[in-house]
Amino acid sequence: MSNVKFRFLLYLIPCIIPIPIKAADEFLNSSATNQTEEACLQESCEAMTKGNITDVDSGNIYPYEQTIEISSEKEISHENTNSLCPVGISCHLLPVDCMICKFNFTCVYGGLVNVTCQAIPQCEGPKVFEKVMKCQYCYQTSMEDHSCNATGTYCNSAANPVQKYRSNCTAKPHVLCLGQRMFFKNVRCNWTSGYKWSTTLLLSITLGGFGADRFYLGHWQEGIGKLFSFGGAGVWTLVDVILVFVGYLKPADGSVYI
Repeated sequence: MSNVKFRFLLYLIPCIIPIPIKAADEFLNSSATNQTEEACLQESCEAMTKGNITDVDSGNIYPYEQTIEISSEKEISHENTNSLCPVGISCHLLPVDCMICKFNFTCVYGGLVNVTCQAIPQCEGPKVFEKVMKCQYCYQTSMEDHSCNATGTYCNSAANPVQKYRSNCTAKPHVLCLGQRMFFKNVRCNWTSGYKWSTTLLLSITLGGFGADRFYLGHWQEGIGKLFSFGGAGVWTLVDVILVFVGYLKPADGSVYI
């Protein structure tokens, strides 16, 4: 009889042990849910983060998405107000950093979508409004819609193929776009030292036989050669005029004409 009781207990133990474990898991999940709901009530929003910074050159995309539930009944805390935000203007004219918008990350790329936004600082008109944006990430915007850091003076603008340098770019204040507003991008090397194409062409036509065009662009070795050869008996001078005219002959420091 005792053997029967012992076997019965052995079969019963695996059924009893998962009960407190499951109860503990449910308690922890409910606590986490309550904390999340309390945080959302304090912030008057619901955020969903998927992560997103993109290295345009390497092609690695790290998604960063944020969806915000707009509430017209609750005022956003003044502590969240950007001190650089303008005041006394229409709410829909505020910079993007001065508003919270609910983005649709399932939109079709390139299409126009309506976005509901809520102004952060005090402004004129309704604080909750709609704006129209193009469905695209910030790194996909055109050059007119974002600005990049200073030009790369270490690259050669006259190189072939064209060289590029990595720059830190930021979407302009009025542009609505998905993902992070700051991103890395390879920008074409286009810095200048102040050399003018028209001046170079004029020197090449008038004083090219004495190497003036080459001296002006910083090619002093070729300039000396043209000077003592009288422009290569005119042949070198004619060739340089053509090279300058088509834009092939450029400054020696690797910059571009202005």
